[in-house]
Amino acid sequence: MSEKELKSEQPIVSLKDVHKSFGDLEVLKGISFDVMKGEVICIIGPSGSGKSTLIRCINALNDINSGSIKVHGREVHDPNLDKLELRKKVGMVFQQYNLFPHKTALENVMMAPMLVLKQNKEDVLKMAQELIHKVRLEGKEDSYPGELSGGQQQRVAIARSLAMNPDVMLFDEVTSALDPETVKEVLVTIKELAQEGMTCILVTHEMGFAKELADHIYFTDNGVIVEHGPPSTFFTEASDPRTREFLSQIL
Repeated sequence: MSEKELKSEQPIVSLKDVHKSFGDLEVLKGISFDVMKGEVICIIGPSGSGKSTLIRCINALNDINSGSIKVHGREVHDPNLDKLELRKKVGMVFQQYNLFPHKTALENVMMAPMLVLKQNKEDVLKMAQELIHKVRLEGKEDSYPGELSGGQQQRVAIARSLAMNPDVMLFDEVTSALDPETVKEVLVTIKELAQEGMTCILVTHEMGFAKELADHIYFTDNGVIVEHGPPSTFFTEASDPRTREFLSQIL
């Protein structure tokens, strides 16, 4: 096997025995899994099970107490790692949109490539217009966040994250603050990204979406991975009582 082939088989994200506490509260109690390039991973579980903390640790927004998280083979929590360089590779979209209210949709998408990557304004403008088109917001380029629906704001947030040209996208309950009628438009956007080959890790309660799109599903409870598997078996052949109880409440 060539070095190139061997490299292609390495995980793009790898977690090994990750522990995280806030004071005396242990939130993550030994989480391990790998994500290969192009995979879609869905993390599900009850509120307070550590899902959002886990995904924030991947992007070094939370530190960890022990264990290892690697992106492209580099230790995320190495004090010598440039966190800005990490976040160029690992984009993140949050439950709250966090758009700049005094900037238009287009300006929100353009800011990071210009200010962080120091890219040429004309090039960034063209790229941002393409991303606005990609998330189906043509005609909203000059709208301010307050003039957009929640679903539209979340799609601007996705475009803004994509503007950094990441290798991995993290989505933390990105539809949970939306009205039901706007959830679909955001999920369609994520689905298209996944189908184009973007590596995605999602914390979600959207079981239909997970069943359709995920390559692998992890069910977390009380800081541990209780059960995991592909959607084809996860939803119909869950073996752990906690998994079956959770699924019975949401399906």
